[in-house]
Order: sequence, then C-alpha cells, then structure tokens
Amino acid sequence: MKEAFLEPILRRFRISRVIAHIPKSSVILDIGCGRKAAFLQAVSPYIKEGFGVDFKVDENVQIPNVRTLQLRLESNLPFADCSFDVVTMLAVLEHIEKEEQILSEIHRVLVPGGKLIITVPSVWAQPVLEFLAYKLKIVSEAEIRDHKRYYTREKLQKILVRTIGFTEFKHRYFQLWMNNFCTVTKSK
Repeated sequence: MKEAFLEPILRRFRISRVIAHIPKSSVILDIGCGRKAAFLQAVSPYIKEGFGVDFKVDENVQIPNVRTLQLRLESNLPFADCSFDVVTMLAVLEHIEKEEQILSEIHRVLVPGGKLIITVPSVWAQPVLEFLAYKLKIVSEAEIRDHKRYYTREKLQKILVRTIGFTEFKHRYFQLWMNNFCTVTKSK
C-alpha cells in the first residue's frame, strides 16, 4: 500500500524531535513502530537494544539490535516488569481504544527512572488533519478516521500524572501547535 504524500515528512519531523531524548546505550520499546520500524532504524546505532510492536509491523525488519513483534494493543504488553529504559509512542496514543490500560502497562514495563516519550495531535490539529486527509488526500484518510481523541497539555497531564502516576511532566506544542510533545518519568 502506497503511503500518503505527507506521511513520511511528518514521521521525519516526529523522529527528529524525539531522537535527542534517547539516552545512549538504552533499551527502548517503540509502541506503534509502523511497518518498517523507522524510528528504531534511526536510533539503532545509539541504543543497546530496541523492540518495536505494531499490528502492521513487517516482522522481517533486519536490524541487528532491533526486534519487532506483530501485536494488537488491546491488552497487556508481553514484556516483564522493569524491562525498558525508554518507551516511545509517536503518533500512536490517539489510536488506542483503551488509553489508560496501555499507559498503565507502559508504566509497568519501564525501569524506575525510565522515560515515556509521546507525540500526539493537538485539539487544534483535528480540522486541519481532516482537511488534508478528506479533501486534499495528502495524509492517510484511514489513519485520521481511526483517531479516537485529540489532546491538550492539560488532558495529557491529567492521564499521565494524575491517573497513571508518572512524574516530571514536560510538554511542548510543535508544528504550529498541531502536535504535542511530552515526556514523563516513572518514579525511582
């Protein structure tokens, strides 16, 4: 299936925003890694080990220190407690039906002091993304239709800090307020 025109450009912007927050030699879980695990490919020279999960992943991704697993994010993550230094979800959380359950699982699999890095569309992005998808056809219509929710800083802080129990909430809007970039930490 051919990717919509803007998809790879938007993905590169997300990756460039996140890559500086990945500690060298860390063990990473990328939730919603996509068919080719593009983010893990980009960081593979700097990390110890990477795992990517997605329902549409091509399990034949050939990167020496990266493994991928085809998985629907409907229940528990198939990893032991305290397995990862960093978990990333880049343009994924808005697609997850059971947001609280997945975030609790991420909290469980992170080491104490581990970091969750998220990018999600803001509430202001919804009409823009729908126009780009439904009218101009330059972003994936199926992806936009699958969005369950859009986020503000306050909504992210509520679910991540007050509900799940993460700490060190850091947030910025980027791409003209169309996206949220957020990091949180699991308490030590």
